[in-house]
Amino acid sequence: MAFLRILLPLVFIASFAGLTAAQDASGDPMVTEPGKQTLEDILARQRGEDVPFGAQVPLPETRAGAPTADQLGTLGGASDPTLWREIRANEGTAVVASNKGPAAKVLMQEGGMWWLNFREGPLLTYGGALLGITVLLLAIFFLIRGRIKIEHGRAGITIERFKWIERFGHWLIAGSFILLGLTGLIQLAGRKLLIPTFGHEAFSTFAIAGKWVHNNVSWAFMLGLVMVFVMWIAHNLPDRTDINWILKGGGIFGKGHPPAKKFNAGQKLIFWSVIILGTSISVSGLSLLFPFEINMFGPTFAKLNDMGLPQLLGFGPIEAALTPQEEMQYAQLWHAIVSFVLMAVIIAHIYIGTLGMEGAFEAMGSGDVDLEWAREHHSIWADEVVAEQSKAAPATHPAE
Repeated sequence: MAFLRILLPLVFIASFAGLTAAQDASGDPMVTEPGKQTLEDILARQRGEDVPFGAQVPLPETRAGAPTADQLGTLGGASDPTLWREIRANEGTAVVASNKGPAAKVLMQEGGMWWLNFREGPLLTYGGALLGITVLLLAIFFLIRGRIKIEHGRAGITIERFKWIERFGHWLIAGSFILLGLTGLIQLAGRKLLIPTFGHEAFSTFAIAGKWVHNNVSWAFMLGLVMVFVMWIAHNLPDRTDINWILKGGGIFGKGHPPAKKFNAGQKLIFWSVIILGTSISVSGLSLLFPFEINMFGPTFAKLNDMGLPQLLGFGPIEAALTPQEEMQYAQLWHAIVSFVLMAVIIAHIYIGTLGMEGAFEAMGSGDVDLEWAREHHSIWADEVVAEQSKAAPATHPAE
């Protein structure tokens, strides 16, 4: 113990003396290590100064007047601005990837920033505003017009409007589209709305589940599109009755409804909106699921350039040589924009089919509608159904 009492003070004194001598010789032993690089070296090279690796740039004075010491730790730092500029521009020749896919060597895509800013800014802002304004206008309309009722009361007799297979196709589209809309909004707005409310972990659960639902329910939506197109295309072709229906506003603002066949002009607009917009959403969704196999925008831009449309509108040719990431960015924006428009259309359709019109929901609920409702809203079709039933009635009762 006596030996340690003597040895420890001597070791401390020797260490202090050695450190002081090193500081007296160089001012900062950490800065003058041979070949060590400082932060100032890196910044100088980024400013374009010719600083060889290992050469040290004089450090700026701090507020206290002493040199800035050891900014990068004991091992220093290596700066490769040229390499990172090449990688950022997707021109790096030093990048090696085991995957041979089209985008395997793209480590940084600077062009994606405009997409990210648009996605988190105007897309979410104006898309949300469109849905909000739609709901607001429908609420105002309901307060002014009220529910459209059956003017002469129910007849108490029903006729078949839609068969079960027609209702199945309709509800397949309706149910899948609602799920797709909700899960799509979670993916689009979750970072701004859900993470601040529920936290990152809860949002991660929502996002993973939502992505799985969105990708798989999309097939049901596309199947429903095919079904209703095949079943209803013949009833949704424009005819002269549509002109009269539009001129009279469908009877919404007055009493009495214009004559209409199985689908009136308003329903035809809904049908074609769902078919056209739904098909566009489906194709853009497929390009997102299979980005290397389905490219929408590069070929489209090339055709527009060949037609001279961009020049006609006053701006130069559109860049048509798109990377897979750029294709996906354009597809995602188109997918979301068209979806917002279709969601607004569907909200209006849901309003008319439920709260807005008495007896309308029964058409897709049970498939049978009241005869008086049919005569008021679809008089031509109702007369045809009644005539067919009258012809068939005697055949069902044998002569006495």
